[in-house]
Amino acid sequence: MNRLKEKYNKEIITSLREKYNYKNVNEVPKLEKIVVNIGCGDATSNAKLLEAAMADLEIITGQKPVATKAKKSIAGFKLREGQAIGCKVTLRGEKMYNFLDKLISITLPRVRDFRGISNKAFDGRGNYTLGLTEQLIFSEIEYDNVVKVRGMDIVFVTTAKTNEEAFDLLKGFGMPFKK
Repeated sequence: MNRLKEKYNKEIITSLREKYNYKNVNEVPKLEKIVVNIGCGDATSNAKLLEAAMADLEIITGQKPVATKAKKSIAGFKLREGQAIGCKVTLRGEKMYNFLDKLISITLPRVRDFRGISNKAFDGRGNYTLGLTEQLIFSEIEYDNVVKVRGMDIVFVTTAKTNEEAFDLLKGFGMPFKK
């Protein structure tokens, strides 16, 4: 069993139940899924860039990514409907906890001048979005094999109803929020 899942079952549930006076265990917010997304707008001109981004995402998450396609055509961006413009991975269960553990304990501390992540990126419904500027902070990515430095969005989807509940849940997992 994963270290963070154990921590959730033993510590986080009890602390959240005490703080918010939940009567039922199922009311306690939990982490539902983590979605990692890389946008490749420049893949419209060069398909190899999307393949490289998908390979990087597969190395980082340990799961095969899905190409995301444009919903409508935009002539100014030379974009056609249905054209692949990014990739994403949805992590659940064991892989989700492994990725979160790796992100908190290894990846984020490697960021230069790291002072914590923003606590203002909640969406009002208990979900948190973390934007990273480059994929090189992950230890699995080799600098020599990188085709192009790309950013990514990591979305933590929780069952929390408010931002405060989601903040306490992620803080319980050990997310390094700014003071």
